[in-house]
Amino acid sequence: MDNLFTNIERYKRTMNAPLAARMRPQTLEEYVGQTEAVGPGSWLRTAIEHDTLSSVILYGPAGTGKTTLARIIANSTHAEFVEVSAVTGTVKDLRREIEAAESRLLSLGRRTILFVDEIHRFNRSQQDALLHAVEDRTVVLVGATTENPYFEVNSALLSRSRVVELEPLDDDSIRTIVRRAVTSEYGLKGAFTLDDDALEEIVTLAGGDGRASLTSLELASQMAAPAGTATPEEPVRITRAHVLEANPRHGLSYDKSGDMHYDIISAFIKSMRGSDPDAALYWLARMLDAGEDPKFIARRIFILASEDIGNADPQALLVAEAAFKATEVIGLPECRINLAQAVEYMALAPKSNATEAGIDAALKEVREGPRREVPSYLRDRHRPGSDEYGPYLYPHNYPAGWVEQRYLPEGLERGEFYHPSPRGWEAWRIEATARDRAGLQPKPVNDGERGTAGAAGADAAANGANPAKNDAASKA
Repeated sequence: MDNLFTNIERYKRTMNAPLAARMRPQTLEEYVGQTEAVGPGSWLRTAIEHDTLSSVILYGPAGTGKTTLARIIANSTHAEFVEVSAVTGTVKDLRREIEAAESRLLSLGRRTILFVDEIHRFNRSQQDALLHAVEDRTVVLVGATTENPYFEVNSALLSRSRVVELEPLDDDSIRTIVRRAVTSEYGLKGAFTLDDDALEEIVTLAGGDGRASLTSLELASQMAAPAGTATPEEPVRITRAHVLEANPRHGLSYDKSGDMHYDIISAFIKSMRGSDPDAALYWLARMLDAGEDPKFIARRIFILASEDIGNADPQALLVAEAAFKATEVIGLPECRINLAQAVEYMALAPKSNATEAGIDAALKEVREGPRREVPSYLRDRHRPGSDEYGPYLYPHNYPAGWVEQRYLPEGLERGEFYHPSPRGWEAWRIEATARDRAGLQPKPVNDGERGTAGAAGADAAANGANPAKNDAASKA
């Protein structure tokens, strides 16, 4: 016997429902895409076909077929299929459905499949209300969510369910969905034709969202033929111009608090790290177009300047700081140019992670290594008995502003933490400093001559060193 849910779905197809609702697949054979999740031989398809479904969480972006799969399950199961929306539902609603399912199971021996749309919108206590019923199979849960269930759904509920991830539909799947709608009796059959370039524009606009593709098609048909002007005798041609007129703005999906937010900022950072300015600008544009906070973007650029560039190009940190300040002071839309300039600079700059690796290695030593004492000659001299600490070699008493002296505590050697990259400023400064130091024979100046340019220059000349080189090395 058909359940009420199935009858309602059939009724929708005869009414003036949106094209996307009229074209919703009713069987697995009509379902398009998601081969890995629900293709032949998959667990989900086998469970649906044999009516042996256990609790499942359908996870994926909007328009990828989650609700459609729930409808197909409703059409193919002998179990009772009931639905609760997490947007409007309450714990009371859940308990009512669970009690009815328990009564149905005991009196009729009939299972209940409970579909919870947008399950991530249920808070923890609402999700907890499902646990016992799911565990003892009073209900078979089918949850649908656009948010990562591993973050948004109770771990206890997840452990009792199987997560099936749906991907954005590929272009071929979108084309199939749109062509079917043009020729279907539930769609636009006989009233419209669709130009090839119009089809491709719809595919581009859809961005992997099947529902969005049908909405674009429907809007374009309305632009092509105002109400009542389309007839089966004279099919109306839908052109690319109609599609663009109906969809003046190409809005790609983006969720500032969900997976898309993290995926795109990750791609943005990796593009700069990978020295690809075009890719970095693309992901920057995706975020700006979606309304992402520009200060959030500027902070990520600021971090990358030290994390991935560091002293390979010390100027990168100043550029990032300037971009952040410009973002604060100017704001959008103008600060998009400041951000773009900084992004291009970061992408083109030589790369080094020596700074991050160095401080992390030092912190690891501090936290896990033994206690190490400050060498006596480096200790503070403003205390009684400090005269016994031994001689400290004052670098400015030497012509290059440098003298060989141990600064690390015992047990650690130079090069323990900092490993400069062979790129950019970091590479040539290290090489230049090493060359300068190798050619020096350190000789302290007299105390009376400390700090005088003449003494330093004479001392440098006496040692055969280049004063300009020494000056450069002293800054290293």
